[in-house]
Parts: sequence; structure tokens; C-alpha cells
Amino acid sequence: METADTDTADYACRSNEHQLGRRQFMGGTLAGLGAAVGMGFLTRPAAARQLLASQKRILLIYMSGGLSQFESWDPKPGAETGGPFAAIPTSVPGIHISELLPNTAKQMHHLLLVRGINTSENDHERGYFIMQTGRDTMPGSQYPLLGAVAAKALERPGSELPGNLVASTGAGGRANNSAYLGPEYGSITVGGKDGLMNSALPSGVTVTADGQRQAWRRATNERYLRKKHSSETDAYTQSYEQALQLMQRREVFDITKESQADQDRYGKNWFGQSVLMARRLLEHDIPFVEISHGNYDSHANNFNFHIEHLDEFDAYFPLLISDLADRGMLESTLVVVMTEFGRTPNITPYFGRDHWGKSWSMAMAGCGLPAGAVYGKTDAKGTEVVEGQVDHRQLFHTYLHAAGVDTSGAFEIDGRSYPIADPAVGPIKELFS
Repeated sequence: METADTDTADYACRSNEHQLGRRQFMGGTLAGLGAAVGMGFLTRPAAARQLLASQKRILLIYMSGGLSQFESWDPKPGAETGGPFAAIPTSVPGIHISELLPNTAKQMHHLLLVRGINTSENDHERGYFIMQTGRDTMPGSQYPLLGAVAAKALERPGSELPGNLVASTGAGGRANNSAYLGPEYGSITVGGKDGLMNSALPSGVTVTADGQRQAWRRATNERYLRKKHSSETDAYTQSYEQALQLMQRREVFDITKESQADQDRYGKNWFGQSVLMARRLLEHDIPFVEISHGNYDSHANNFNFHIEHLDEFDAYFPLLISDLADRGMLESTLVVVMTEFGRTPNITPYFGRDHWGKSWSMAMAGCGLPAGAVYGKTDAKGTEVVEGQVDHRQLFHTYLHAAGVDTSGAFEIDGRSYPIADPAVGPIKELFS
């Protein structure tokens, strides 16, 4: 080991995933919002800082569509597969990344690059599934996504806030991606106008009137539950109560509460604001936060496209890493820059790259992982992994293990035992030695 949310684009393949916009893909809509009373997390700043230093969190930045490793973490300048871009030095001597990431290169001393990923999966939906669940696809099998597993494993008892949030500037909603863990661990998308859409009482509805409405709802629910009680009714009840808590804590999701200087640094575009939202949520001790950037499915015009999109990513990702480090949060926050697969070494007649799951790369930072380091290696053309090969199962173990989760354990759900991660493998042990 060396030390835009977009709709389907013309260059993209026509898989089901890319027939939907990213926000639409992530889930439905929040319903039944009301009001409730609770205690704020950061009422005691000194205690809050101490808690943030001891509890672990995960931030996932999902590069939707398949980010090219050649144009990012594992450039091959001069090779026939390498494309037109140079490799530039970073803040760590001897480690180079694509010239499309000049600001990220300055933060390399905080990053770990994993360059030996081989998932042998070239389909968008299956690639997304295996990277987000750490499991192979099997007919009839459902597994919770990483956010749901992290929310359950890193749960904060008594917390009023959900443990699995997607930070976006689009419409809010809850996704059905928690499988057997239950709907309370499914992801909720937050963002948009005022930070949390539909979180204020309707005009003309007073707090007193809303309290009466909620009391009537609870009484009606209790009467119904005496006759018919199931996991579905529990989920329904829980979703209403959680919505009430979200309304009471709506300021958590309002990035205008950040300093004007920070708002200016992170800009007015959707990705910069999503990154700032993610930082704010992490500071309020949300166990798992996800943001997305893409669509990177560049079957044509790959090079111009990566110039445009990585320029935006490179403007705000390094800011986030620097801020987390400066605030003492990187030691307890795992940052994962993930995609579903890489891009082919060969370049198409349309100057694109196709899907490639055989030898590709990703980046991580924080939670005690080696910093300023590279794990794994591909050959000179980027066609094969020649050292430190890993797959989605080992990576899934690694994320959770870095966050302090015993991935050899299991969740006990309704009398059944569900392994937290694939028991056939474990974390990448060299990263923790």
C-alpha cells in the first residue's frame, strides 16, 4: 500500500435507472406533517463537540452512472487507454490523480484511494445494488442499503432525528430501501426550499388546533390497533410521529442558518448547497448522510463531460474534506466517494467509455483509515487489477468496520438473525493493521 441531479442524458445508456431523475429515483413524498416538542441536540455546544468526537458517522457521495477511474483516481497518461488528460501531483509525494481534480489533489493527505476494485458487474441497477448492499444479486433476495444498515447499527437512542438522510435541493421523500430492518431506517430526502419541504403548518392552522388534530389521530390509531396490530400499522404510526419530530427540528435542515461566509463558499448551485447541507447534518450527528453527483454514464463525449462535471465536484468536495478536518470531525466521520462501476479502458468511436466492473477505483477518508495512501494497483493500461484486489462485499465490511461496527455480528429481527454484512468475507484487513 502506497502512502448534477440530471435527467436522462443523450450520452447515457437507456437502463431503467437513467429513465428517472436522481431525485425521483430516491423515493416518494413525505406525508402527514404536523408539530411536536423536543430537545435540540446542540443545546450544549461543549457536550455536543465531545459527543461528535466519540460517535461515528458515514457520509456517502454517490457518483451516479459510473465515474471514469481514468479521469479521476487512477489516470494512465500516455497509455493507449489513458485519454487526453495528464496526471498531476498531489499533496502526498508520489501519488498522482487526474488533472481534472486540482483542488482535490491538495487534500490527498486526507484521502485513501482504493484502486483495485473488481466487481465484474456492468449493469447499472445491479452495480448500484451490490455496491450499496455489499451482497451479490439473487432472485427474490432483498437487502437493506448501506444507509439503512448504518442507521440501525449506529443508532442514537432517543434521537429525534432520522438516522438515514439524503441531502438534496429537490423534493423530499422517503424511500423503501431498508428491507427487513423496517421502514424507520429507510432513507429520507431532505432539502429544497427552506431546507425541509412542507414542514410548516398550513396557513390558518394554529399550534393549538394542530395539537388537537394530532391528539384525535393518536386516539383513533390506538382504537384501531386494539383490533388489528401489525408491522404495517406500526410503520404507519411511526412515520407520522417522525414527521412531527422533523417539523419541530426544521431548523436543522436550513442551510441559511450557516454563516454568510460559508454560504458564499459553497455557492448557490445544487451540488454546493447539498454538500453544505450534508456538513450541517453531520454536525447534528446524523449517523448516515448521502448526497449524489452525476450522471456519469458517458458512453459518448466522455472527456468533455468529465471536464464539466468534475469541475463542479472539485469545487466543493475538497471544501468539505478541509472543513471536516479543521473542525475535528474527520476522525469520526467516514467519507466514501462511491459509484456503481468504472468505465472501459477502450475508447468508443464516439469518444466515450462504456461500463467496466473489472478494474476501477474509489476514494475514502476519515475514521482512522490510512490517510494519504493508495491501496491496490492496476496494470499500465488499467485493464486488470494486479495488486490488492477487492470487491463490493469487502468494501461494505470496510465502511462499517471503520465506523466502529462489528461486521461479524447480526441484527435480530422478529426472532430471525440477519448478518450485518456478507459472512463469507470481512473488511480489508491491511487498512486496519
